[in-house]
Amino acid sequence: MKFDTIIIGGGLSGLTAGLALQKAGKRVAIVSMGQSTLHFNSGTFDLLGYDAQGATVSHPLEAIAKLDANHPYSKCENVEALADEAKALLAEMGVRTTGDAKANHYRITPMGAVKPAWLTIEDYASLAEADKLPWKKVALVNIIGYLDFPTKFIAAGLRKLGAEVDVKGFTIPELEAARKSPTEMRASNIAKVLGNADMVKRMAAAVNEQIQGGNYDVALLPAVLGIADATLSQQLKDEVKCDVQFLATLPPSVPGVRVQTLLRKRFIAGGGVHLTGDKAIGGVIEGGTLKCINTQSLTDTCLKADNFILASGSFVSGGLNSNYDEVTETVFGLDVNAAEGRHGQWTKYGVYEAQPYMEFGVATDEKLHVKKDGKVINNCYAVGSVLSGHNRVKMADGTGVSMLTALQAVKNILK
Repeated sequence: MKFDTIIIGGGLSGLTAGLALQKAGKRVAIVSMGQSTLHFNSGTFDLLGYDAQGATVSHPLEAIAKLDANHPYSKCENVEALADEAKALLAEMGVRTTGDAKANHYRITPMGAVKPAWLTIEDYASLAEADKLPWKKVALVNIIGYLDFPTKFIAAGLRKLGAEVDVKGFTIPELEAARKSPTEMRASNIAKVLGNADMVKRMAAAVNEQIQGGNYDVALLPAVLGIADATLSQQLKDEVKCDVQFLATLPPSVPGVRVQTLLRKRFIAGGGVHLTGDKAIGGVIEGGTLKCINTQSLTDTCLKADNFILASGSFVSGGLNSNYDEVTETVFGLDVNAAEGRHGQWTKYGVYEAQPYMEFGVATDEKLHVKKDGKVINNCYAVGSVLSGHNRVKMADGTGVSMLTALQAVKNILK
């Protein structure tokens, strides 16, 4: 089988690249093991939340211009234009967001903390300022028995910012049935129970019963509606008798699953080949060019393409691996930027310390071409969290790096 481009990895960076290439009229295949770190997404996208010293970033574009040359953004020709393109692409795929690259706003985490964000999915709670809420009286409404929405922490965070908060709980018989099995009381499973208009209508009635007479400015609910689209969330907002906004829950993440579902559906509907549940295990490199790749399921078939994009993720997704001696890239054995000595150089004592291994990743040239044994592979690009040079947790830049480097790699390919 021959394609214009084959992408290894079906997370945010892989799907972004695939959709952008499709828009340019290219024949694309994605090889994906299935789930991705989008299942941990908070309903927001980060461009740059904190600088290298840990200070909160208010204006991402200004702070990005000051990053060192090792950061993946240094290989993006125009960060602002790419950020605008990324937001437009999400909207085109059905993921409508608020925010832009010029100034961060703030999101409320499932633990009640306030964190900077670039984009937030519409109808998800966000703040223009980190220390100022847009509401005075809040109903924090949870499903009885649902533990991945820790209302005590969230309420404490809201009260710290000056809000009057009442914690409420509701249920309906179908959710009571799910509650009998602890494994069923997860956001993704609850979303399936509440997956039609009738269930949402009954949910809205139960919420209205809890908030009646309270004169609340807003009802904040866990984000457990709409695995496939946002119409059920809108229905709930229409039927509840005060403003409704949603807060992300602990994983699994319904908004993250929705983003992956919408992007994947659009890629397939556009004629893309999506090899789900498969894994790239190697390829043929000749004269500095990657000719084809092999996968676990297609051991006797070599998938050929003019170009390849490595979007396999970091350690969590299996794009990188480590043993007691070294860090390796798992598909082709590509060159990796990592400290050689494990002891004292890969990790730091203290769970809140910036861990050095988070900055390890594949080495590339200025055009995002990967390297093997010091030599550039001229038709293979690396994007997203498999890249070295940034700590996506401490800098809050992971989704931005995923989307912007993917779009930049596409531009490099099209040139």
